[in-house]
Amino acid sequence: MLRAAPGLSPRQKAAVVVRVMLADGVGLDLSRLPPDMQALLAQEMAGMELVDRDTCDGVIAEFCDMIEAVGVTFPGSIDGTLDFLGAHLSADTTNRLRRLAALNGATDPWDRIAAMPPAQLAEVARTEAVEVAAVMFTRLPVARASEVFGLLDAELARQIAYAMSLTAGIEAPALRRIGLALIRAIDARPQPAIEGQPVEKVGAILNFAPALTRDAVLAGLDQDDADFAGRVRKTIFTWANIPRRIDPRDVPRIVREVDATTMTRALAGATGDNAPTVEFLLAGLSSRLADSMREEMETVGKVTSRDAEEAMNAVVAAIRRMEQAGELFLLVEEEDDTGGAG
Repeated sequence: MLRAAPGLSPRQKAAVVVRVMLADGVGLDLSRLPPDMQALLAQEMAGMELVDRDTCDGVIAEFCDMIEAVGVTFPGSIDGTLDFLGAHLSADTTNRLRRLAALNGATDPWDRIAAMPPAQLAEVARTEAVEVAAVMFTRLPVARASEVFGLLDAELARQIAYAMSLTAGIEAPALRRIGLALIRAIDARPQPAIEGQPVEKVGAILNFAPALTRDAVLAGLDQDDADFAGRVRKTIFTWANIPRRIDPRDVPRIVREVDATTMTRALAGATGDNAPTVEFLLAGLSSRLADSMREEMETVGKVTSRDAEEAMNAVVAAIRRMEQAGELFLLVEEEDDTGGAG
């Protein structure tokens, strides 16, 4: 049996710190470590059986002293750095750095591809070979792949689905080469001077416009250009769309993301076409929490239409933030669904 002495190696000290933190219930996400580091940590822990209390206390004290002495930390990767800098860099600079990092092998090209907007991924599927598109869909998260699939013609979707059955034997080096080739092809396309497509811009604007304004604009668009109006409707996501676009398993996380008072006001003030969303959200919670929220709704009493609409828009905004952060994915509506007011 190995009994660790005070002269522990750095790896053994790391193993002690991790063991103590896990025992204390600290939620460590060790999967964020590089794979080789995860393996070394596991191997080190497998070779240690007993550490006396004094040694353990000494390691923890040394670790705490080291943490307190740290003045500033850096992400340690180009992806982390670009996420940290955020809006401080131009979009062109950020994209160029991500592209260079992928080409130099510093990042996984598929991470960048998976983060691209659904409309852009759908265009890639239309313009690349069916076999390449099939590989792309196998690498996308299921919810995102479903969203992109819904933007394709039925025949092309069928061809890609069949081609996906032939991708099982692709090895990692070939998979990386395909990802890099896709990024090169995407970056080689002319970039519009105005960011975003008109359909997406109009949809985003109407998302948070008052319901009466949104309905009037869509009615006018129906007369001016029915095809454009239909595509705009598909981009709109409002309170009334929640039951059709949200996975019930995501409801508890959405409720936690929104201020309790705002959520209660939204639930209490939702009427007409917006009422089904109330039951959908409550049905996604535990019976105890749902009953508690119903009591709070009764306590709030009557909510003005303006306050209700502001609260519902706040819930929608929270869902959009979670979607952009990759914490959830919106489900694809059926072709004949046009959504409702909310």
